[in-house]
Amino acid sequence: MVFELFFRQNRTLASVLVSRRLLSSSSPSLSILRDRYGFVAPPSLLPENPKAIPGDRGGDQAKKKKKKPPYRPPSSLDRAGQKPLHSDLPFDFRFSYTESKPNVKPIGLREPKYSPFGPGRLNRPWTGVCAPAVDPTVRSVDGEGPSNVELEEKWEKTRETILGEPLTPAERAFLVEKCQKNRTKRQVNLGRDGLTHNMLNDIHNNWKHAEAVRIKCLGVPTVDMQNVCTQLEEKTGGLIIHRHGGQIILYRGRHYNPKKKPVIPLMLWKPHEPVYPRLIKTVIDGLTVEETKEMRKRGLAVPALTKLAKNGYYASLVPMVRDAFLTDELVRIDCKGLNKSDYKKIGVKLRDLVPCVLVTFEKEQIVVRRGNNYNSVAHCNSEEKSFSMANESGLGAEKSNDSIPGKNTDGCIPDRSSDSYTINQSLDDESVVSGMWFQPIA
Repeated sequence: MVFELFFRQNRTLASVLVSRRLLSSSSPSLSILRDRYGFVAPPSLLPENPKAIPGDRGGDQAKKKKKKPPYRPPSSLDRAGQKPLHSDLPFDFRFSYTESKPNVKPIGLREPKYSPFGPGRLNRPWTGVCAPAVDPTVRSVDGEGPSNVELEEKWEKTRETILGEPLTPAERAFLVEKCQKNRTKRQVNLGRDGLTHNMLNDIHNNWKHAEAVRIKCLGVPTVDMQNVCTQLEEKTGGLIIHRHGGQIILYRGRHYNPKKKPVIPLMLWKPHEPVYPRLIKTVIDGLTVEETKEMRKRGLAVPALTKLAKNGYYASLVPMVRDAFLTDELVRIDCKGLNKSDYKKIGVKLRDLVPCVLVTFEKEQIVVRRGNNYNSVAHCNSEEKSFSMANESGLGAEKSNDSIPGKNTDGCIPDRSSDSYTINQSLDDESVVSGMWFQPIA
């Protein structure tokens, strides 16, 4: 036993001595590694107070540390220090230029007069319907100051200067071919809201990269394509060089400079529709209450003239209604699937263009009456109208400096070949029928 204890003690002593020798021999190598690869903190990480303990994070250092402000995304409504935009365009800024008429005044507003441009972004006051070009409160007592007529004349001269000389047939054909679907995907869509204010800016942005832009028109505004073409030329300052169906090619002009385009402030939201007078009267003029109810029941029972497709092309709707009025007193148009606001707008356009009397909008139907004073001779022949719409010859403005056929003094589009306006747009009957977006009901 004694021998075993003595052996264990000697063994432990030997292990201790060996470990000391190893540490003493490796100490130079450890110091060399520490010198070569040792980490020295940069001055920016060292404490400001050298007497402070590095491990102590409390105290005055924590009090001096400032909190990082939360991220605030840039807001388009934040106009701090910025002046409101000024635009020299002569017309009133409206949300849509093809759906609302300035001569129809609302009887009330659905919301306060909040500007859709945002607070303080535009120096034109918002009336709840439009932002007028000339503020009547700014004009002096003597009547000095610009008027709408002066601004329109100046805008017309500027437009003629930018358009320059009329295009030759070869130039027109080149631009039309360049804007076709198989050549470019660049297109501006004109839908149910018509020519909106922000769409003007889209057209000018497309004119930065191309001389002409293709515009596709569908929906309610296509009932009156003449108004669409007129508004496009007046509001943009361009010229329509080709039209086929709902496709319009708008030319910017020879001397157009993208860097000098007009200032068009954007609307940040769609304003609410004002309150207009009722479209359907309780009693139709010249009839009693019982006769009015009987006429509405009879109108819903007559065969439908046509069925409108959603977001379709409705250019031939007006001549169809005029043709039907030659034999029938009541006409019904099936509008199932359309939004309520859409077929109400279509009814308003029919009332003004045919003209006719609105009877009812019940059961997603438009029922119109011919009226006692309807005169079919005063309107254009519907066959001539349909032929001109099928050819879709361009409807250039009469005031433009290009020799483009417009409409006659009686308001009808002339029935003539469109050699000077379109490029070989000869259509047979089958292509005309297939181009219509209607589903006739037998």
